[in-house]
Amino acid sequence: MARRTLFGTRKKSPVRPASGVCIEPLKDLLIEADQIFCERSMAEQVEAWQSALPDRAARRAALAQELAERRGSGMKRIADRLVPAMQETPYAAQKAVRSYAHLTDGLVRTALAFALAGREGAGERVTLAAVGGYGRGEMAPHSDVDLLFLVPSTISPWMEGVIEDTLYLLWDLKLKVGHACRSVKDCIRLGREDYTIRTALLEHRFVYGDAELAGTLKDSLWNDLFDGTGRDFIEAKLAERDERNRRQNGNRYLLEPNVKEGKGGLRDLQTLFWIVKYLHRVEDPRELVNLDVFRIEEFEKFVSAESFLWSVRCHLHLLTGRAQDQLHFDVQTDVAECLGYTNSQDRLAVEHFMQDYFRHATDVGELTRIFLTKLEAQHVKREPMVTGLLRTAGNRLKNRLSPGFTRIHGRLAISSDAEFLDDPLNLLRLFEEALRSGLLLHPDAMRLVAANLHRIDDEFRANPEANRIFLSLLLDHGNPERALRRMNELGVLGMFIPEFRRIVAMMQFSSYHHYTVDEHTIQCLSTLSQIERRELVEDLPVASQILAQGINRKVLYVALLLHDIGKGLNRDHSQAGAEIAIDVARRIGLDEAETDLVEWLVANHLLMSDTAQKRDLSDPRTVADFARHLGNRTRLKLLTVLTVCDIRGVGPDVWNNWKAQLLRNLYSLTHRTLSEGLVDNAAALFGASEARETFRQAANDWPPERIEAELARQPDGFWSGLSVDVQMTFATMLDDILTDEIRTDAVLDDERGATRICFAMLHHPGLFARIAGTLAIAGANVVDAKTFTSTDGFATAIFWVQDADGKPYEKSRLSRLRKLLDGMTSGELDTGKALRDRDREKRRTPSVKRERKFSIPTAITIDNDGSDICTIVEVDTRDRPGLLYDLARVQYNASLSITSAVIATYGAQAVDVFYVKDMFGLKLHSKARCESLKRKLQDAIDKGGSQATQ
Repeated sequence: MARRTLFGTRKKSPVRPASGVCIEPLKDLLIEADQIFCERSMAEQVEAWQSALPDRAARRAALAQELAERRGSGMKRIADRLVPAMQETPYAAQKAVRSYAHLTDGLVRTALAFALAGREGAGERVTLAAVGGYGRGEMAPHSDVDLLFLVPSTISPWMEGVIEDTLYLLWDLKLKVGHACRSVKDCIRLGREDYTIRTALLEHRFVYGDAELAGTLKDSLWNDLFDGTGRDFIEAKLAERDERNRRQNGNRYLLEPNVKEGKGGLRDLQTLFWIVKYLHRVEDPRELVNLDVFRIEEFEKFVSAESFLWSVRCHLHLLTGRAQDQLHFDVQTDVAECLGYTNSQDRLAVEHFMQDYFRHATDVGELTRIFLTKLEAQHVKREPMVTGLLRTAGNRLKNRLSPGFTRIHGRLAISSDAEFLDDPLNLLRLFEEALRSGLLLHPDAMRLVAANLHRIDDEFRANPEANRIFLSLLLDHGNPERALRRMNELGVLGMFIPEFRRIVAMMQFSSYHHYTVDEHTIQCLSTLSQIERRELVEDLPVASQILAQGINRKVLYVALLLHDIGKGLNRDHSQAGAEIAIDVARRIGLDEAETDLVEWLVANHLLMSDTAQKRDLSDPRTVADFARHLGNRTRLKLLTVLTVCDIRGVGPDVWNNWKAQLLRNLYSLTHRTLSEGLVDNAAALFGASEARETFRQAANDWPPERIEAELARQPDGFWSGLSVDVQMTFATMLDDILTDEIRTDAVLDDERGATRICFAMLHHPGLFARIAGTLAIAGANVVDAKTFTSTDGFATAIFWVQDADGKPYEKSRLSRLRKLLDGMTSGELDTGKALRDRDREKRRTPSVKRERKFSIPTAITIDNDGSDICTIVEVDTRDRPGLLYDLARVQYNASLSITSAVIATYGAQAVDVFYVKDMFGLKLHSKARCESLKRKLQDAIDKGGSQATQ
């Protein structure tokens, strides 16, 4: 018997009884229906109250209490059975969601029956339908209850009373109820106007009421609303999907996905079934195979993904006690535990769980592509439009395809499967042809590739032509991310580079990273291709200039592809990745010199980022050591571009002006150091005498005696470490300053993306700590700071600050900051207490709660080699509002003077670096003193963290 096609003849409406009560019970539940909610015993109880409680108000109160208890016991029985059932069958989640819907049916029917009982006008007709997810018979523990009260024509006072009584009972149960009361004509009219209402009606299910009225609505929907409008419905649902994906950032590999609305989530699967149901009036997802939408193995992916996602969503609701669909970091570990995941030697249980999540999300994307192509083939969906990117030079749509390929419905297809498979290299040529032609791949072509991955073996990987094609995909078409993402999702990339397979869908349990490791890699390559296409010249002038002037692109692309390939191996991923990179680079055809460069870049891919963000770039030793490690300008250029791409590929809003300026400064200073041979004399770049002369020229309209007084007033570090405009600002602030006066100057530093605040006041011991604490109380996050003390005892301190969102601190908030500073100097403000109170308050916020699950061990290092004149104290620990103050206070109590501080944050992690001297202006050479400082810093971190949670 031939299978039906997707767009065959629709079933006719069934003949329904003319009268009677319509109830459609749900089947295949997780436990026996009566164990969830027994309507028979509930009805008997209500009948018993008729004589025992003659007052209707008393009966209603008793019913509300009884329903609440039965709802609680039913919810508990389902939840208790959910975990063991999932261990027995992977499809327990579907049974669970039907069970929650069955429980809701019992509550709703009982509430409506009570509202109808004993009410005058009982001859009127009413039907109650469930719509939306409840209509599908799919509910998570705290899903909304969407109801449609169906009436013959107008809403009578009798009906208003019934609806009101029903809803109040359900609201007493703390259910979130959405409802509408409409006639059949209303439903048809509103369904024509609003596709959301139309979709809800498509999913309706009759719960209780008049059978004739129920049948009238069903027939009218299919005959008067749905018929002949399939194409419009499809376009509307796909536009809705695109908008939903846009709101969810358009990426299925975000590390805190929305299980319901996110790309690759439940809503995508539901959209597929809505369309099929609308076109062919099917009720069972298994019809997707009968209609030739999916093959058996593809439908198994559909069911597996749906079961997994429903399992996750149910546990999310149970763990949070509410309708929570965003899989935040703070619940990921608990969901993983509920689903039976355990830690392995190299990776956490939550990382294994999330890797499975993203693999299912990938499957949902694949199923969506297959389904949409089916629609295009039947001309009910428009063919895909070629984007502006695909029309760029080198990627223009070609009318003539290479031999062996053809175009079907706007997609690249294979002319003959047998001939295609005769040459296994065609498994790569397909992606090259897609880039060359600008066409999307036809799902049948993707199916063929996925079914023949075993042909990519060691002989295939060693084939020079295969490696030429692969490098061509990276280098020759201007948009390698398009080919790599599809190769990755089909498994080709992991087969061709087996070392890459381990990081596919791998998540890093960190609030800093936004994507899986493989998606981060592809995002980095996308940024690199954007730079090459000159699309980011304004945002990335240095990287754009480097690429425009010429560089070894092959080395750069391969290094970026492999830079994180060592993750998940339970050791330093940079070194592990460098070892892997040697083998991969040689295998794909790089020569020894290129391989050495790739190895070096992978091993050192964090060096520039760490140096720029964690070290004082005004210290000559910082630049000298960095330049010495690089050795030449070729490495500097390659590493600069790689670092920019790596940071931008972490996630939205991670790259900012502050990081951009730090990297530009480091690149400029290092390039000059290497060009002029100043590696062993980098101090020449920061000459105090040269800076003093620049100041003289800037202040040439001042009286000579004032200029000389200013030049003699400040130490060498002031002149070599600050720009001339800041030096002029401080000189103006110090002019005629009183000993009890605090002067501030705040300006927006556009280049750094921060607010620069200068402070001038009489020097006080522990001043750095007190200013840092006051800034924290005012909600200003310090990202960089320097302090100097003049010869006449005045402190000049400069802090660069941002708000909680990484934006410049608003000048409008500076008046409050000034009041806090006055309180600090007068002693009226208890900085430590105010910070502890603020920390406790912040820890109640959702963002901080999400970060609690992260394990961030504290690491404290004291380095006497990184600076010629200071000891560098680096503290790597969990971030919190009072952290900088606490650390600075410890160093003040240890009689240390902080000359500069560099503050970096990576999600919940903070790296605070201090350049310090002792009271004699010397480094901390005593080992005992260094160990004592470490202990005191650790104690302050531990104490601050515990106080914040009290």
